[in-house]
Amino acid sequence: MKTQNNYAVITGATSGIGYELAKLFAEDGYNLVIVGRREDTLNTTAAQLRSYGIDVKIIVKDLFDPQNATDVYEQVRQSGIEVGVLVNDAGQGLYGEFTETDINRELAIINLNIASLVILTKHFLKDMVTRGEGKILNLSSIASKAPGPYQSVYHGTKAFVQSFTEAINNEVRETGVTITALLPGATDTDFFNKANMNEAKIVQEGKLDDAAKVAKDGYEALMKGDDMVVSGFKNKVNVAMSNVLPDSVAANNMRKQQEPVNNDSSKQ
Repeated sequence: MKTQNNYAVITGATSGIGYELAKLFAEDGYNLVIVGRREDTLNTTAAQLRSYGIDVKIIVKDLFDPQNATDVYEQVRQSGIEVGVLVNDAGQGLYGEFTETDINRELAIINLNIASLVILTKHFLKDMVTRGEGKILNLSSIASKAPGPYQSVYHGTKAFVQSFTEAINNEVRETGVTITALLPGATDTDFFNKANMNEAKIVQEGKLDDAAKVAKDGYEALMKGDDMVVSGFKNKVNVAMSNVLPDSVAANNMRKQQEPVNNDSSKQ
């Protein structure tokens, strides 16, 4: 059992993979701090998670604004709780050709997917290294392993997350702290709806992975201290292919998966 003061901080915990991860932590006796933009949704989620007999605190902050990531850390620090695990799950994408998408939305996504993740990791990691123990799980993606036409900014942010996670995990390898990257593929969450991506071939014609299974893969890898885990056999194959194919070929393969189902161009 975890100590009474041992908490996991989870962003994006109100839905999808983040929610499934929160349940796994709750089942294992962790107290939780869940972070999100909507107080009503956080309260509903917290009530569900408290049924596991744990303490759940909520922090209402919009992580599209990186300053709020610092505020989250300060609020947690001032509460005096000990954070044993940080899960950076919150993230979004935006679908469409880069020349036509909204740059302000893309900059906000960069702030959420990269800046806020880096800020939270920086603050909590320093505390963990000082104590000589702790775990961090960063939500990467198989998108980190290949350029992504129609999702160029999202794939770019996940490439950053993957490289960043592997680098700092190497830096702290002698400290008692481990940092794990979870690489899901296309998963049955609200991601595609938020990204305006429901017309993409991968959504219309593909079989989406189960969020609970992805979360279980990530949770088990985190607890073992693995540096990364690719969830699902087909995703492992895709990553292996991306690692050996030229980027131009990998990008074209990704384009075929992500183009709109009514798009007849660029089939070569």
